[in-house]
Amino acid sequence: MKTIKIVLGISLAFCFFACGNGNGDYDASGVFEATEVIVSGESNGKIMRLNLQEGDTVLPGSSIGFIDTVQLTLRKQQLLASKEALQSRYQSIPRQVAALQEQIARLEREQERFENLVKADAANQKQLDDLRAERQIAGKQLAAQKESLQNANSSLSGEVASLDLQVAQLEDQIAKSVIVSPITGTVLAKYVEEGELATVGKPLFKVADIAHLYLRAYITADQLTEIKIGQEVKVYGDSGKKDRREYTGKVTWIADQAEFTPKTIQTRDERANLVYAVKIAVSNDGYLKQGMYGEVKFQ
Repeated sequence: MKTIKIVLGISLAFCFFACGNGNGDYDASGVFEATEVIVSGESNGKIMRLNLQEGDTVLPGSSIGFIDTVQLTLRKQQLLASKEALQSRYQSIPRQVAALQEQIARLEREQERFENLVKADAANQKQLDDLRAERQIAGKQLAAQKESLQNANSSLSGEVASLDLQVAQLEDQIAKSVIVSPITGTVLAKYVEEGELATVGKPLFKVADIAHLYLRAYITADQLTEIKIGQEVKVYGDSGKKDRREYTGKVTWIADQAEFTPKTIQTRDERANLVYAVKIAVSNDGYLKQGMYGEVKFQ
């Protein structure tokens, strides 16, 4: 009897210890993952500067390095010079038609004078008709000259607009020659060094947002009724050989289709063949790592 009591006491103590550490007290398990971005080159040229190392923290929009832009800058200056030359060819319509307008004004005064003379029988009608015809011809010449000048200026404006677009394209390429990170994160891998040749699409480095991880866990069909998007859950990460750290997580995604249980994942019902993947966002305090196993407990 004494031996039975001792064994029972040891068993209860062991169970209490196991439950106290949370071992096996979870609804699903999975692996911690992070949002990773592979930053690739957006222009061609020699890498003049790349100021980063693996493990560095980078901020979005901050300059990390740049690719050679000498040829792009020279082409831009050439286009700006061509634009300036075109703009110098613009015709000033008022200045070009000033003489013809003065001639028309003189003809109008003469026409008015001869109209008065004809009324007074001091001039013949033919002289007045000749002046009117000359006035009409001058008016048509003025309209034709204005139209010609406007067409010439419009053509120049089109060429200048085309040059402006080319300059904007070069400025965009020059801006893309500056190497930046699209997210706040930690550099996981560096694929190139200063002095190497960069091309469009060539990977330069990989960065991950390890401050905001998510646990990809798998649940059975009967557990779907226990969770919903936006729900807060308890997440546990390994700490040493036996202990675990507790975090508050939020369900951000639930798969709409079932899949076969991954070999590396254990669910509460190990006999289930089909499971649903879920993502649980967790704020990392620095102790969680990518690839680390974690458990989740639904509240």
